[in-house]
Formats: sequence, C-alpha cells, structure tokens
Amino acid sequence: MRTLKFKLYQHKRNRYLKRQINGAGVIYNHCVALHKRYYRLWGKYLNCAQLQKHIAKLRKCNRFWQLVGSQAVQDICQRIDKAYKLFFKHQGKGFRPPGFKKVKKYKSFTLKQAGYKFLGGNRVKIGSKVYQFWQSREIEGKIKTLTVKRTPLGELFITVVVDSSEKLITPKSGKTAGFDFGLKDFLTCSEGFKIKSPLFLKQSIQEVREASRALSSQKKGSKNWHKARLNLARKHEAIVNRRRDWHWKLAHELTDRFDVLYFETLNLKGMQRLWGRKINDLALTEFLSLLECVAAKKSKRVVYIDRWFPSSKTCSECGHVLNELKLKERQWSCPSCSTEHD
Repeated sequence: MRTLKFKLYQHKRNRYLKRQINGAGVIYNHCVALHKRYYRLWGKYLNCAQLQKHIAKLRKCNRFWQLVGSQAVQDICQRIDKAYKLFFKHQGKGFRPPGFKKVKKYKSFTLKQAGYKFLGGNRVKIGSKVYQFWQSREIEGKIKTLTVKRTPLGELFITVVVDSSEKLITPKSGKTAGFDFGLKDFLTCSEGFKIKSPLFLKQSIQEVREASRALSSQKKGSKNWHKARLNLARKHEAIVNRRRDWHWKLAHELTDRFDVLYFETLNLKGMQRLWGRKINDLALTEFLSLLECVAAKKSKRVVYIDRWFPSSKTCSECGHVLNELKLKERQWSCPSCSTEHD
C-alpha cells in the first residue's frame, strides 16, 4: 500500500468540497450523539450496520446531508464503530469514546469504491464537479480510497491510497543498530554516533507567541481576527512541514546505512506529562511511523524491544546487568570488564 498526497488548485468551485466536509462533520456529530444516548441507556454501542441503515433513512429527508456521498457516510459510521470497539476493549486504560467535533474544524471525508473518477492528467471528478490538482508523481496501481482533507488554512488536499507492491531496490549493508531516544539527543546509536534534533518549535516559539498574542488582541469573528488566525496557522504549518522533511531525510539516511534497526518501546504519554512541549517537538511517534514506511519499501526491518528490557543497565561487551541505575547517572563503568557506557 502506498499513500500519495496532492494539493488541489485554488478555485471557487472548491467551496463545494468544503460544504461536503462540513456536512460530514454534522453527520459525524449526529452519529456520536446517537451512540452516547444508546450507551447511556443500555451500556452498549450501536451495531455499525444498524447505524448505517438509520443514517441512510435520515439522509433521504435532509438535502444538506445528501451533499455527502453514501461511501463517505459509511466510512464515518465505520470509524466511530472502530473507536467504540477500542474503547470497550481497553476500558479503564486511558481510552475514551469518540467525542463531538466542531464542524468548522472537521478535516476530511473518505470515498472508497465510488464517488470519484480520475479523468487523466491532473483532473479528478468528485461527485458531479471536476477539480485539478498538482500531480507531482504518477498514480500507479489500483486505487483503494480517496480522501479529501482541509487544512486550518482552508487549503484542500487529496490523499490517494494505492495498492502497489513496488519496492525500492537498495544494497544490503549487513549491519544492525540499536537506537536510544533521549531529550538531550534525539537518537543515540549503538555505533557510537548521536543525532540531535533541530527542535523546530523551540526555534520558532517567539514567532508563534507573537502571532498568538496578535490573535488574542482581536475581536473574535472580525476580519482582523480571521487574518491573525490564518497567520498563526501558517506559523504552525511551517514548523510541521520542516520537522516532517527532516524526519523523512533521517529515515532514508538510517535505512540506507542499516538493515535492521532496533528501538525501545517507550511510554511516551507518561514522558509527555513530565516534558510536554519538548516531547511534542521531538515527535518520536511520527518519526517511527515514517521510518517503518521507508524500511518496508527498502526491505529493511524496524524491531521494537520490550519496554522492561534492561538495555541501559546491560553491558554490551560482557552482558553484565547492573542492579540499579538512577536517572541522574548519565555514564557508568562495568564492574566486570571496566567498559565505559554512555
């Protein structure tokens, strides 16, 4: 499976897609309200097929809901059903049922088998309208889904999931390496080198603060308030794009160098409670998902070791395991072979 993302040209007909996203948000909130009422009465969640049948009946009587394709409505019901299954499976472990979302902030809708058609070149037909997009690469393989996404800036993107078995052919290095995540250094490799994160949010935090203050000083809903909101959204989007670009380049660099990469399974939510903004700025979860994607294309492997494996207390030379290693101790010497460890 490959995911391709393309940006739609700015055009006045894009308002139809934005209305469809708003309609999808209204349907989503209605489905969540039905689930909450059903759960409050019976302590269960609605069956997905029953919910889809009920929404299909309501959709016939509501012209605004008819803007959203039937495939998109089914996908909304399936996503809510999946979220409730996870909630009941992991109840009491921090999982919460899906909640309401602001319609203006609702982001996307997904079409599966029908509702769209690629007309060749850089044109796609969604519903009854034809839209143009920046085709940065060819779409090869069978198209599984098409998702229309709206950014906080109001720009529209289409995300196409393609069933493609294409793999990049890269030479095998025969090397394996283990990586340790840290706050001071983003990754510390078992080969001896360290990778520092640029900390893009920290670099631009002053600009973000100024833009946030400018937004707070405006009257909500006014023209200047909308301008300030877009300015703040641009600042955040620039940070996200720079970080993602750095993550992609680092993922390619590591997979070119090593065949198997080992990472520790970490409790990032617990770390976030202690070092919130810095953990978000490092974005390890996002990096690992990109790394897995790149490794799969190159026939490389990303392996996660157990969270409780004493990797920091184990000597890599003789295998001796320390009884205790405090957090403040950043270096230690092995009592068996006198090897220094960072």
